[in-house]
Amino acid sequence: MTSRDDLEFGAVRVLDGGMATELERRGCDISGPLWSAHVLDSAPETIAAVHLDYLRAGADCISTASYQVSAKGYGELGRTAREAERALRQSVEIAEQAKQEYARESGRRVWIAVSLGPYGAALHNGAEYHGRYEIGFDQLTAFHAERVAVAAETSADVVALETIPSLEEARAILRALELSPKVTAWISFTCRDGKYVAHGESLQDCAEAVADSPQVVAIGVNCTAPQLVSQLIGEAHRGARRRKPLLVYPNSGEIWDATTRTWRGEADTKRYGAMAREWFDAKVQAVGGCCRTRPAHIAEVTRVAKANATFQQ
Repeated sequence: MTSRDDLEFGAVRVLDGGMATELERRGCDISGPLWSAHVLDSAPETIAAVHLDYLRAGADCISTASYQVSAKGYGELGRTAREAERALRQSVEIAEQAKQEYARESGRRVWIAVSLGPYGAALHNGAEYHGRYEIGFDQLTAFHAERVAVAAETSADVVALETIPSLEEARAILRALELSPKVTAWISFTCRDGKYVAHGESLQDCAEAVADSPQVVAIGVNCTAPQLVSQLIGEAHRGARRRKPLLVYPNSGEIWDATTRTWRGEADTKRYGAMAREWFDAKVQAVGGCCRTRPAHIAEVTRVAKANATFQQ
């Protein structure tokens, strides 16, 4: 993993967009418990194509297709912890291939983040959106520590611990990071409204809790309704007290209907770009997208980022 001294993460302005929902749009089956990680087995070339399209859209940082990878999740399918480790490493290799191909088209510097979801994602029952787990702190720490340790041995630049629903899980992640002291990470929270993370703690308190860690390169908000983000930026700034930069990568604005198992609503890229302008004006370092955002959304964010004369690092 890239050393902290060489990371230069402050140059990242644009993140990529949704991976799993983009793979689904391209015909991949993500219906199983491993979600997008199933595609590591079935169509790794499609993952590489998605990475490449996000880079061409202007993303400075692409996240691996490893959000759902864990020994626990693989074990429930009768697969081994070693297979889960190989899958995580493979996800980085695929991102590296896309990065190298893009390098033949552009000399622009890009970064790779290892995407690691919360414990609730391994339960594949929506628990990441409420964070109420029947698991102790030490077990929660161990869950994150084993994946962070694998990520530490890859060529990726940073670990993205994403969609974190609670303060307790954030604290377990901090402990897990301490067990791999060479790892640099960002921690990104999923929020239920303009003030509170999914489990109920304030985003301000969560940001304050993680801001002092020397291993945390940025604090984020992801997998959240975009109309909530401007208010959440204020909450995160108050908690972090400007000690860490902020990243925001919300959903497209569409809403998942669990009854019909379909998405409803609009995913207007121009509207997304207008909101991204507000977020940059609110002094976030980088903007990207989560569920249902596409390369077109990231191209719009890139346009806004380049035009934003008021942005200050």
